[in-house]
Amino acid sequence: MDINDELLYEVVDSIATITINRPDARNALNAAVRNGIRTSLELFTRDDQAKVLIITAMGDVAFSAGADLKEMSEQKLTIPPADFIPDLATHKPVIAAVNGAALGGGFFLVQQADLVIAADHATFGITEARHGRGAPWAAPLPLMIAPRVALELLLTAQPITAARARDVGLVNYVVPSTELATASRVLAEQIATNAPLSVAAGKAMVRNTLEAVLGDARQRAHALWNPVYLSEDAQEGHLAFKEKRLPRWQGR
Repeated sequence: MDINDELLYEVVDSIATITINRPDARNALNAAVRNGIRTSLELFTRDDQAKVLIITAMGDVAFSAGADLKEMSEQKLTIPPADFIPDLATHKPVIAAVNGAALGGGFFLVQQADLVIAADHATFGITEARHGRGAPWAAPLPLMIAPRVALELLLTAQPITAARARDVGLVNYVVPSTELATASRVLAEQIATNAPLSVAAGKAMVRNTLEAVLGDARQRAHALWNPVYLSEDAQEGHLAFKEKRLPRWQGR
Protein backbone atom coordinates (compact mmCIF):
# COMPACT_ATOMS: atom_id res chain seq x y z
CA MET A 1 0.00 0.00 0.00
CA ASP A 2 1.39 3.42 -0.95
CA ILE A 3 0.49 5.77 1.92
CA ASN A 4 2.01 8.45 -0.31
CA ASP A 5 4.79 8.55 -2.90
CA GLU A 6 7.46 8.58 -0.18
CA LEU A 7 6.12 6.12 2.40
CA LEU A 8 5.08 2.51 1.78
CA TYR A 9 3.13 0.20 4.10
CA GLU A 10 2.24 -3.46 3.70
CA VAL A 11 1.19 -6.45 5.78
CA VAL A 12 2.23 -9.95 4.71
CA ASP A 13 1.47 -12.99 6.87
CA SER A 14 1.05 -11.00 10.11
CA ILE A 15 4.24 -8.94 9.59
CA ALA A 16 3.75 -5.25 8.78
CA THR A 17 6.46 -3.19 7.11
CA ILE A 18 6.92 0.57 6.87
CA THR A 19 9.40 1.58 4.16
CA ILE A 20 10.70 5.13 3.82
CA ASN A 21 10.97 5.76 0.08
CA ARG A 22 13.20 8.80 -0.44
CA PRO A 23 16.55 7.22 -1.32
CA ASP A 24 17.60 10.19 -3.47
CA ALA A 25 17.20 12.42 -0.39
CA ARG A 26 18.91 9.94 1.96
CA ASN A 27 15.41 9.05 3.20
CA ALA A 28 15.15 12.37 5.05
CA LEU A 29 12.03 12.79 7.15
CA ASN A 30 10.02 15.44 5.35
CA ALA A 31 6.36 16.16 6.16
CA ALA A 32 5.05 13.48 3.78
CA VAL A 33 7.22 10.78 5.37
CA ARG A 34 6.45 11.85 8.93
CA ASN A 35 2.70 11.91 8.30
CA GLY A 36 2.92 8.59 6.45
CA ILE A 37 4.65 6.92 9.39
CA ARG A 38 1.90 8.17 11.73
CA THR A 39 -0.84 6.88 9.42
CA SER A 40 0.90 3.52 9.00
CA LEU A 41 1.39 3.12 12.75
CA GLU A 42 -2.31 3.74 13.33
CA LEU A 43 -3.20 1.09 10.74
CA PHE A 44 -0.77 -1.37 12.34
CA THR A 45 -2.00 -0.76 15.88
CA ARG A 46 -5.66 -1.28 14.89
CA ASP A 47 -5.01 -4.37 12.75
CA ASP A 48 -5.45 -7.53 14.84
CA GLN A 49 -3.86 -9.61 12.07
CA ALA A 50 -0.61 -7.59 12.14
CA LYS A 51 1.56 -8.89 14.99
CA VAL A 52 4.96 -7.22 14.47
CA LEU A 53 6.09 -4.07 12.65
CA ILE A 54 9.36 -3.64 10.75
CA ILE A 55 10.47 -0.12 9.86
CA THR A 56 13.13 0.20 7.17
CA ALA A 57 14.01 2.25 4.10
CA MET A 58 14.79 2.01 0.42
CA GLY A 59 18.36 1.74 -0.85
CA ASP A 60 21.56 0.85 0.94
CA VAL A 61 22.93 4.31 1.73
CA ALA A 62 20.67 5.66 4.46
CA PHE A 63 17.98 4.39 6.79
CA SER A 64 17.29 8.09 7.33
CA ALA A 65 19.59 11.09 7.46
CA GLY A 66 17.10 12.71 9.85
CA ALA A 67 14.78 15.66 9.46
CA ASP A 68 14.72 17.38 6.07
CA LEU A 69 16.93 20.41 6.73
CA LYS A 70 15.98 22.10 3.45
CA GLU A 71 12.32 21.91 4.40
CA MET A 72 13.11 23.14 7.91
CA SER A 73 15.12 26.07 6.50
CA GLU A 74 12.29 27.09 4.19
CA GLN A 75 9.87 26.99 7.13
CA LYS A 76 12.37 28.79 9.42
CA LEU A 77 11.55 26.17 12.04
CA THR A 78 12.63 27.04 15.59
CA ILE A 79 11.33 24.73 18.35
CA PRO A 80 9.86 21.65 16.65
CA PRO A 81 6.44 20.46 17.81
CA ALA A 82 6.61 17.71 20.41
CA ASP A 83 5.46 15.17 17.80
CA PHE A 84 7.70 16.47 14.99
CA ILE A 85 9.41 13.08 14.60
CA PRO A 86 6.69 10.40 14.77
CA ASP A 87 6.18 8.52 18.00
CA LEU A 88 6.36 4.77 17.40
CA ALA A 89 4.39 4.03 20.57
CA THR A 90 2.24 0.91 20.16
CA HIS A 91 1.55 -2.11 22.35
CA LYS A 92 2.96 -4.42 19.66
CA PRO A 93 6.67 -5.01 18.91
CA VAL A 94 8.55 -2.75 16.51
CA ILE A 95 11.80 -3.79 14.79
CA ALA A 96 14.09 -1.29 13.08
CA ALA A 97 15.87 -2.86 10.09
CA VAL A 98 18.65 -0.34 9.51
CA ASN A 99 19.88 -0.45 5.92
CA GLY A 100 22.36 2.44 6.10
CA ALA A 101 23.09 5.64 8.00
CA ALA A 102 20.65 6.42 10.83
CA LEU A 103 21.32 10.02 11.78
CA GLY A 104 19.46 12.64 13.82
CA GLY A 105 15.75 11.93 13.53
CA GLY A 106 16.61 8.61 11.88
CA PHE A 107 18.60 7.70 15.00
CA PHE A 108 15.54 8.70 17.06
CA LEU A 109 13.34 6.25 15.13
CA VAL A 110 15.90 3.52 15.85
CA GLN A 111 16.05 4.54 19.51
CA GLN A 112 12.27 4.07 19.77
CA ALA A 113 12.23 0.59 18.26
CA ASP A 114 12.03 -2.43 20.55
CA LEU A 115 14.63 -4.43 18.63
CA VAL A 116 17.23 -3.32 16.08
CA ILE A 117 18.89 -5.32 13.32
CA ALA A 118 21.46 -3.51 11.20
CA ALA A 119 23.30 -4.06 7.95
CA ASP A 120 27.03 -4.34 8.56
CA HIS A 121 27.72 -1.02 6.81
CA ALA A 122 25.09 0.92 8.77
CA THR A 123 26.11 3.83 11.00
CA PHE A 124 24.38 5.61 13.87
CA GLY A 125 24.83 9.26 14.82
CA ILE A 126 23.26 12.21 16.62
CA THR A 127 24.32 14.95 14.20
CA GLU A 128 22.37 17.89 15.63
CA ALA A 129 25.51 19.66 16.91
CA ARG A 130 26.69 19.97 13.30
CA HIS A 131 23.64 22.05 12.46
CA GLY A 132 23.00 23.96 15.68
CA ARG A 133 19.90 21.93 16.46
CA GLY A 134 18.72 20.06 19.57
CA ALA A 135 18.15 16.46 20.62
CA PRO A 136 15.84 16.45 23.67
CA TRP A 137 14.49 13.15 22.38
CA ALA A 138 17.83 11.56 23.36
CA ALA A 139 17.00 11.90 27.09
CA PRO A 140 16.43 8.11 27.45
CA LEU A 141 19.74 7.25 25.77
CA PRO A 142 21.95 7.17 28.92
CA LEU A 143 19.62 4.45 30.26
CA MET A 144 19.98 2.41 27.08
CA ILE A 145 23.75 2.66 26.57
CA ALA A 146 26.72 3.79 28.63
CA PRO A 147 26.47 7.52 29.49
CA ARG A 148 29.96 8.19 28.10
CA VAL A 149 28.96 6.70 24.75
CA ALA A 150 25.80 8.83 24.78
CA LEU A 151 27.96 11.89 25.45
CA GLU A 152 30.33 10.94 22.65
CA LEU A 153 27.43 10.75 20.21
CA LEU A 154 25.95 14.07 21.35
CA LEU A 155 29.16 16.09 21.62
CA THR A 156 31.16 14.89 18.62
CA ALA A 157 28.23 14.47 16.21
CA GLN A 158 30.27 11.63 14.70
CA PRO A 159 28.50 8.37 13.81
CA ILE A 160 29.48 4.99 15.18
CA THR A 161 29.60 1.74 13.20
CA ALA A 162 27.01 -1.00 13.34
CA ALA A 163 29.51 -3.27 15.08
CA ARG A 164 30.17 -0.73 17.81
CA ALA A 165 26.46 0.03 18.13
CA ARG A 166 25.93 -3.68 18.80
CA ASP A 167 28.79 -3.76 21.30
CA VAL A 168 27.34 -0.87 23.32
CA GLY A 169 23.81 -2.33 23.30
CA LEU A 170 22.09 -0.09 20.78
CA VAL A 171 21.73 -2.87 18.18
CA ASN A 172 20.69 -6.50 18.68
CA TYR A 173 22.10 -8.06 15.51
CA VAL A 174 24.42 -7.06 12.66
CA VAL A 175 24.12 -8.93 9.36
CA PRO A 176 25.46 -8.56 5.81
CA SER A 177 23.41 -5.99 3.91
CA THR A 178 22.14 -8.62 1.47
CA GLU A 179 20.63 -10.55 4.38
CA LEU A 180 18.96 -7.65 6.21
CA ALA A 181 15.43 -8.07 4.81
CA THR A 182 15.39 -11.83 5.38
CA ALA A 183 16.97 -11.64 8.84
CA SER A 184 14.59 -8.94 10.04
CA ARG A 185 11.61 -10.95 8.82
CA VAL A 186 12.88 -14.11 10.53
CA LEU A 187 13.18 -12.16 13.78
CA ALA A 188 9.67 -10.75 13.33
CA GLU A 189 8.26 -14.22 12.66
CA GLN A 190 9.90 -15.58 15.83
CA ILE A 191 8.00 -12.96 17.79
CA ALA A 192 4.74 -13.34 15.86
CA THR A 193 4.51 -17.06 16.70
CA ASN A 194 4.54 -16.33 20.44
CA ALA A 195 1.51 -15.66 22.65
CA PRO A 196 0.45 -12.06 21.93
CA LEU A 197 -0.52 -11.23 25.52
CA SER A 198 2.88 -12.42 26.79
CA VAL A 199 4.68 -10.42 24.10
CA ALA A 200 2.68 -7.27 24.85
CA ALA A 201 3.21 -7.62 28.61
CA GLY A 202 6.96 -8.15 28.16
CA LYS A 203 7.25 -5.00 26.07
CA ALA A 204 5.10 -3.00 28.49
CA MET A 205 7.14 -4.12 31.51
CA VAL A 206 10.45 -2.95 30.01
CA ARG A 207 8.96 0.31 28.73
CA ASN A 208 7.29 1.03 32.08
CA THR A 209 10.58 0.51 33.90
CA LEU A 210 12.32 3.00 31.60
CA GLU A 211 9.53 5.55 32.07
CA ALA A 212 9.66 5.16 35.87
CA VAL A 213 13.41 5.85 35.88
CA LEU A 214 13.14 8.74 33.40
CA GLY A 215 10.55 10.64 35.43
CA ASP A 216 10.46 14.24 34.17
CA ALA A 217 13.79 13.95 32.33
CA ARG A 218 12.12 14.65 28.99
CA GLN A 219 10.56 17.88 30.22
CA ARG A 220 13.89 19.03 31.64
CA ALA A 221 15.60 18.08 28.38
CA HIS A 222 13.25 20.31 26.40
CA ALA A 223 13.97 23.20 28.76
CA LEU A 224 17.70 22.72 28.13
CA TRP A 225 17.40 22.56 24.36
CA ASN A 226 14.78 25.29 23.72
CA PRO A 227 17.36 28.14 23.83
CA VAL A 228 19.41 26.20 21.27
CA TYR A 229 16.44 25.89 18.91
CA LEU A 230 15.71 29.63 19.28
CA SER A 231 19.30 30.71 18.65
CA GLU A 232 20.67 32.42 15.54
CA ASP A 233 23.03 29.47 15.19
CA ALA A 234 20.07 27.12 14.69
CA GLN A 235 18.93 29.07 11.62
CA GLU A 236 22.53 29.38 10.40
CA GLY A 237 22.88 25.58 10.54
CA HIS A 238 19.88 25.11 8.24
CA LEU A 239 21.05 27.84 5.86
CA ALA A 240 24.60 26.51 5.66
CA PHE A 241 23.30 23.05 4.81
CA LYS A 242 21.01 24.47 2.14
CA GLU A 243 23.85 26.56 0.66
CA LYS A 244 26.34 23.66 0.94
CA ARG A 245 28.91 25.58 2.98
CA LEU A 246 30.41 25.44 6.46
CA PRO A 247 28.29 27.14 9.13
CA ARG A 248 29.51 30.36 10.73
CA TRP A 249 28.72 29.85 14.41
CA GLN A 250 28.23 32.88 16.69
CA GLY A 251 27.29 31.16 19.92
CA ARG A 252 24.02 33.04 20.13
